[in-house]
Amino acid sequence: MAIYLDYNASAPIHPDVLKIMIDVYTNHYGNANSRTHDFGSEANKIVTYAREQLASMLGVKKDEIFFTSGSTESDNIAIQGLKEYGVTHNKKHIITSSIEHHAVLNTCKHLEKEGFKVDYVEPDENGRIDAQNVLDLVDEQTLLVSIMHVNNETGIIQPVKEIGDVLYDQDVFFHVDATQSAGKLIDEIKNLKYDMLSLSAHKFAGPQGVGALVLRKKRYKLPPVKPVMFGGGQEHGIRPGTIPVALVAGLGKAAEIAEREHSESLKKAKENKKIILQLLENSGLDYKINGDPQYCVPSTLNVSLEGISSEALMLATKNYCGISNGSACTSNSYDPSYVLSAMRLSQERINSAIRLSWGYNTNSDDLKYDFSHLLDVAKGLR
Repeated sequence: MAIYLDYNASAPIHPDVLKIMIDVYTNHYGNANSRTHDFGSEANKIVTYAREQLASMLGVKKDEIFFTSGSTESDNIAIQGLKEYGVTHNKKHIITSSIEHHAVLNTCKHLEKEGFKVDYVEPDENGRIDAQNVLDLVDEQTLLVSIMHVNNETGIIQPVKEIGDVLYDQDVFFHVDATQSAGKLIDEIKNLKYDMLSLSAHKFAGPQGVGALVLRKKRYKLPPVKPVMFGGGQEHGIRPGTIPVALVAGLGKAAEIAEREHSESLKKAKENKKIILQLLENSGLDYKINGDPQYCVPSTLNVSLEGISSEALMLATKNYCGISNGSACTSNSYDPSYVLSAMRLSQERINSAIRLSWGYNTNSDDLKYDFSHLLDVAKGLR
């Protein structure tokens, strides 16, 4: 069976997470907002505990956690939810980067049609944006700055700490898309200053279909985010709809595991990256790493194998490795990676780029065996 190296798209669910979810589905099937019987009360206790588990991992208060269906919804609420405030206060300027996930980019483009001005900061050739380039764009009309913590294609850590430290005392909201860092960069996130943060459970061994939006209080007030959907008023009206108790329990358990085991997970991730880099070095193939290694998370590598089509390589090595050549949300498109294009890499380098990402249960021996086969196949495609 092929080794799975596409954790940035979706990580395998942790067995203990699945166990918790099965128990909830089987034995705790009440609606968490039903207050007329014990079934609802039990479900509510499970949701409350999961909120506490996630709050602990992030270093925030439990009443700052709002459950959603995932990062895409969280990003939409964070950005679109400020529209009314921006219009009312004549603050219709947004700053983001050109390498954000489409959940942020397309939401910003939507607001441009609504009369908002959006500045898209470009990264350098190493895949990192300059914090000062972002801060220099801030003016009196700036409503929001939205920057991802870790890029999903390159694994490059963006300067959200530097940006957050400066913006904290300004009249500007700061949103961090932490989809690729939540559950991984535990200590780093706890030390960030931000107003809003998005995450998805399935990026760190939780279930698909659930995530959270963190709204931090400042002077005892939450950011003035309005709902983008309307219903029964669950999650204090920020995200209406019946709370998926089993999914939320799974998210909570994944957060608990991530916080408890993050040191060991980082150590394993570094060891596996070292194996991949050594195999590349010994392969005899010409290759280039895309993104500055000193700013790259230990669990991701974007690399171009010169003269080898990434599409051809993925098809030829499906029996050995499950890899990708970009974001999962654009995998059906044959357009070149917009992230690598923004880094001003050559078309040849972009066409030969593959993304490798691994996680908590990636076996080092399997990695050596299967990735070695991938490299052998690659040699035949030159």
